[in-house]
Amino acid sequence: PALAMSLPLAGLRVLDLSRLLPGPFATLVLADLGADVVRVEPLDGGDWLRDMTPPGGGDAGAFHALNRNKRSIAIDLRRPGGAAAFLRLARGADAVVESFRPGVLDRLGVGWEALRRENRRIVLCSISGYGQDGPYAQRAGHDLDYCAIAGVLAANGTPARPAPIGVQVADVAGGAWPAAVGVLAALLGRDRTGEGAHVDVSMTEGALAMLTLPLGLAFSSGRPVARGEELLDGGAACYGVYRTRDDRFVALGALEPKFFRAFCVAAGRPELAPRQHEGGHGPRAELEALFASRTRDEWTAFAAEHDVCLAPVLEGDEPRADPQLAARGAFVDVPLPRSGHAMPAVATPIRVRGAARPIARPGPDPGEHTEVVLLEAGFTRSEIAALREAGIVGPERPSGSSGRFA
Repeated sequence: PALAMSLPLAGLRVLDLSRLLPGPFATLVLADLGADVVRVEPLDGGDWLRDMTPPGGGDAGAFHALNRNKRSIAIDLRRPGGAAAFLRLARGADAVVESFRPGVLDRLGVGWEALRRENRRIVLCSISGYGQDGPYAQRAGHDLDYCAIAGVLAANGTPARPAPIGVQVADVAGGAWPAAVGVLAALLGRDRTGEGAHVDVSMTEGALAMLTLPLGLAFSSGRPVARGEELLDGGAACYGVYRTRDDRFVALGALEPKFFRAFCVAAGRPELAPRQHEGGHGPRAELEALFASRTRDEWTAFAAEHDVCLAPVLEGDEPRADPQLAARGAFVDVPLPRSGHAMPAVATPIRVRGAARPIARPGPDPGEHTEVVLLEAGFTRSEIAALREAGIVGPERPSGSSGRFA
């Protein structure tokens, strides 16, 4: 379509073997930038996020949020014919993204060496918990475990105890974003060398990267990171979260002396400014009492009038109504096939000036585009029929399909 051609990654084809969050978020970034992302799913229903529906049934919002603007093909890679069909698809692909444990692709017959034999220019991106090698490579884990090993979990919480982080740091910041960057970097390198590459993304190491600044500060000070005592983790009064009179919260980020001084003067407490780092923490009790004297909305109005690094802590659905996020188009409406309604989803946070933004389409049914993708790859209809009869590929339109992307 003309709209898609204006996007920077138009013409790029990505085969996505991943499930759940890290891989699908990485390929969502690529899809929203114009790539043709084809989910390659098993015949048993595909991505488990489809099963995360609300009580009583309905649309799986998490799946559609992560898999909008993608297509789906169903192939049983455990069968020899399935591996051969996938490798044939890979001949015309630019990249493959997967998130199995190390070695699984090789056992299926579609690993890095097999892919290279079919297509010397292909890029394989492998996202795993601990990386493709090392003593932990075969360990099971989730975001919490990767953050624990990386030291990120220990940096979150109170001095008495670390606490789970409310968002998936290792999955998204540590896995998805490095994967998207790695794929694009390898494709750029391919333009120079003519050769693809195997990108190895460890979510644990990606999470560790979030500690670049704290560890740098700690190394220079000669002491390890101490939870709840650092400048940026609530240890400093000038950089923290405060309860307001209406039992809500605001975030004060007046780290530089000029901003803290401006806040104290504007709030009528100029005598607090010289005490910003008093005792290593600053005037916390005084600031707690000060913030408790006004409501969150009153402090929000105050922040709009003064350049002091102060913001309301938005909760629940409040970010959707924020004027800055609304003006930037930070949310997109994704149609839901079952209900016929649309749900808000987070837009890919990359703005390419002059490029049109993609129209948000629902996530695909499992195997919804099997036949059309195989035809695009050069399979004949008789070959597709034989694959289907052998139970290697699924039907193009499973029961209940909406016929999207036809």
